Amino acid sequence: MPTLTEAEDISDIAFAYIGSKALFAAIEFGLFTALAGGPKDVDTLAAEIGLPRERCHTLMTALTALGLTVAEAEGFANSPAAEAFLVEGSKYDFSDYLRLQVGQQMYPLMDQIEPALKGTLPEDATDSYATWFSDPEEARRYSESQHAGSIGPARSLAKRVDLSKTKRLLDVGGGTGAMAITLCEAFPDLTATIIDFPNVAVLGEAYVAEAGLSDRIHYTHGNALTSDWPTQQDAVLMSYLFSGVPDHFHDGMIARVFDHLAPNGQFLIHDFIVDTDHTGPKNTALWQLQHTAFTPEARSLDDAWLTEALTKAGFADVTVGAMIPGMTKLVTARKPA
Repeated sequence: MPTLTEAEDISDIAFAYIGSKALFAAIEFGLFTALAGGPKDVDTLAAEIGLPRERCHTLMTALTALGLTVAEAEGFANSPAAEAFLVEGSKYDFSDYLRLQVGQQMYPLMDQIEPALKGTLPEDATDSYATWFSDPEEARRYSESQHAGSIGPARSLAKRVDLSKTKRLLDVGGGTGAMAITLCEAFPDLTATIIDFPNVAVLGEAYVAEAGLSDRIHYTHGNALTSDWPTQQDAVLMSYLFSGVPDHFHDGMIARVFDHLAPNGQFLIHDFIVDTDHTGPKNTALWQLQHTAFTPEARSLDDAWLTEALTKAGFADVTVGAMIPGMTKLVTARKPA
């Protein structure tokens, strides 16, 4: 006999969409930023964010049930996590990434998941990043939100990988340059080439200029899979790229990286990579599924497959470890001298 707890677990999964929409709405209304100064009662909060009192109360009840806010004697307050990550302008703020990219772009595309899995996407469907980013506005919204969401992992990468003796970095599919900018700021001798779609590269060049790094970071405008790459690179980075391309490209991409690295050069892969037994992590598995909605031939990347593929291509010292806990992993490999 199924238990009540098991039924509740299924209900939690089914209602996760509603919980996500509560989060996106709260960010849209600036709710977490409004609570950054401390607890506020419903009347004060409703007036500040421009919502009718009872609707604000309904939203706050949902957010508190989710653990995003807490109820105190003075009113409602941010949870520690919301205070750290969802307050506009805070050091670790990635609310724009959640609101714009996940809420406004990824969620609508999840309507394609059934036909994508079945292989019956209509001709006018979004079926690749190339199709998606051919629209300048979609490319802008995705790229600007991704920039905010990549700063944290970029800082972690700078601490995890020693690039102090690295001169030339190739960032394949590097978006608006969050990784390259952060790494060049951490390692003064490093220069970088970023390859990405033209609509993304134009935005990235502005971020690079704002960081004062236009003399050290340069863009190649084009599809990262088909554009020419510079040779004799000391390091090649692919962040969130492998999971977003069809699986039949992977072996060729790995071989191409090997050919374009200098001896002892490093290959760095940061991506959504599940465990070898394909039992999790949960959030990683869900992100792989959402990529499938608009990249039907994407691979379910796992530790063992990547390790085997890199070793077979000639790489040595292959390691796989967590980057964003429960979400992404970092793979490192070296081209032998």
